[in-house]
Amino acid sequence: MTTEDTRKVAELIKGERIGFLTTVTPQGKLTSRPMALQEVEFDGDLWFFAERTAPWLGHIATSPQVNVGIGSGGTWVSLTGMAAVVEDTAKKKELWNSAVEAWLPQGPEDPSVVLVEVDGDSAEYWDSPGNRLATAFSFVKAKATGQKPDTGEHQKVDL
Repeated sequence: MTTEDTRKVAELIKGERIGFLTTVTPQGKLTSRPMALQEVEFDGDLWFFAERTAPWLGHIATSPQVNVGIGSGGTWVSLTGMAAVVEDTAKKKELWNSAVEAWLPQGPEDPSVVLVEVDGDSAEYWDSPGNRLATAFSFVKAKATGQKPDTGEHQKVDL
């Protein structure tokens, strides 16, 4: 991934709080759950906290390829990569915050708390111009003129 690509993906996910983490069950089915994104400098990796007993962590053990969908308004990012469960107490302390503590009051040193690192290998993004209102206007204008709507920038990038 180029530095420019990294910056663009980082810019699009900056400030987003939730990502939908999709894993593959042992039966081969896709399943997703909302997860709080940890605020770190984006370098192609995403971090999440989880409880060791979460059943979906077993999905990662058998099939580490995952997808994370992030977005709101007119901006969307789909990031694919390999997930791993990380038990590094120092990293847990580094990423710990009050929002995590609300879900995991036992604290970062408790062995029941683990991190999930998603090492991104590619991303696809859609960045519509303006806000939701501008996007809606673009669709109305397209319907009235018969032209395609301006859906903004769409790119696939390797991480």
